[in-house]
Amino acid sequence: MRLIYCCSSLLLLLLIPIVCQAGNILVVPMEGSHWLNMDILLKALHSRGHNITILRTSRSWYIPDNSSDYSIVTVQTEKSLDQEFITNIVSMGIEYERGTISLPTFLHMHVVLFGQMIELHETVGEFVSKTIDDQELVRNLKDSKFDLLLTDPCWGGGVILAKYLNLPLVYNVRWLVVGEAHLAIAPSPISYVPITGSGNTDKMNILQRVKNMGIYLLTQTQYHLVVKQTYQRICDKYLGPDIEYHQLVLNADIWLMRTDFVFEYPRPTMPNVVYMGGFHCRPAKPLPEHLEEFVQSSGDHGVIIMSLGTFVSQLPADMTNEIAAAFAKLPQKVIWRHKGDRPATLGNNTLLVDWMPQNDLLGHPKIKLFVAHGGTNGVQEAIYHGVPVVGLPLFFDQYDNLLRLKERGGAKILTLATVDEENFLENVQEVLNEPSYRMNMQRLSWLHRDQPTTPLDKALFWIEFVMRHKGAAHLRTESYRLPWYSYHSVDVVLFLVGAVLLVLLFIFILMRCLYAALCKSKVKRD
Repeated sequence: MRLIYCCSSLLLLLLIPIVCQAGNILVVPMEGSHWLNMDILLKALHSRGHNITILRTSRSWYIPDNSSDYSIVTVQTEKSLDQEFITNIVSMGIEYERGTISLPTFLHMHVVLFGQMIELHETVGEFVSKTIDDQELVRNLKDSKFDLLLTDPCWGGGVILAKYLNLPLVYNVRWLVVGEAHLAIAPSPISYVPITGSGNTDKMNILQRVKNMGIYLLTQTQYHLVVKQTYQRICDKYLGPDIEYHQLVLNADIWLMRTDFVFEYPRPTMPNVVYMGGFHCRPAKPLPEHLEEFVQSSGDHGVIIMSLGTFVSQLPADMTNEIAAAFAKLPQKVIWRHKGDRPATLGNNTLLVDWMPQNDLLGHPKIKLFVAHGGTNGVQEAIYHGVPVVGLPLFFDQYDNLLRLKERGGAKILTLATVDEENFLENVQEVLNEPSYRMNMQRLSWLHRDQPTTPLDKALFWIEFVMRHKGAAHLRTESYRLPWYSYHSVDVVLFLVGAVLLVLLFIFILMRCLYAALCKSKVKRD
């Protein structure tokens, strides 16, 4: 009896912390690959006993209608972002990179693209308005007594809803509305912090620094235009005219940053920025039987995998034929994620698939090379598993991501304008046959893995930290409350310059007075 009592007490003690730590989390996610990241984080939170509620638009094309891991609340909206919008952008980018459209057409495309970007954020604004205007929904959200709001601030709706519902705010972040998140929260000296899109590293000459500054100013201008056109109007309507949207963004308790300093260049940061780069990576699981059989058939030569991400369904036919012809000349087997018509030059060594378990393939010992577009998820998985990369960047941050691998000796980068059978084959063979590429990637893998806790566990700890302490205000810098002239000490410089000028003026007047007095004394003596 005594033994049973002791065992019951021990079991109760083990269960009590789990019950006490369970939280209630409201999530306002983003679509696309950002959702794939968020989904991993949410399932991990659910496995620890937390209740997850997702607030999504009725036009969502990634977030499921229902799930056993979280509750779904759907807000009816009229506007939407669809995959065709992204596909058109990608197609135009590919055409420009290959030189098939003129510069004036490309500039016009950018003007149109910026207008569509504002329209995109207006759809997010409509989602926020529909949510707040639904008083019954708002009442239910408040009655649910959420512990925090988790959002991806690349879409700005979650920031406003967190303030309206008075909830602590945690970001799953790499990008804000426009631009990289570090630029908003951390000191970012443009002299050695490369701006995404510049194609620069952290070692820049004078011309590169000029380019870096120009792109920084352009990015900041775009950010403020988008904010003014969309999110500030919503703030004025629902939060009051004295609430500035940009300050709301900076007021988040914790920034879970989807990068780390194995991948990123060293730079200043802040105490409430938590780095969880590669949190979605995991040890490889066994492959499906048909894939394992194909991989094993490669023998000692090994396997190359190729994937250009979610939004690129297919490259132009002539380019796919050039790539397929190059693959056909290799002794390695190839698994290629490809949609569309079968390339006419496809070799017997190449397997076309609609989808592949990318992480599990990269972790397989027979994988020798990854041909990739340079998306953050794929690059982090390549680092985690130590697989060298041949990059075909298409748009957004992809070139800059691949450049970080190239600078560390783990990748080669090709441009779409230069891809042909000979060039593609030459670069693939170089990365396959030169041992330094694999050695450098394995070194990065070792650095990435050599930390006291996994990136995912680190992220979960800080989310639960915010729930336990009702925020993390002690980690937030006060810089976001300062006007720009105070932040950059312009007022201090003006004060000191003014003080020096006053002292000099006083000395000048004093000397004039002394001179006048001496002159008068001399006249009297004469």
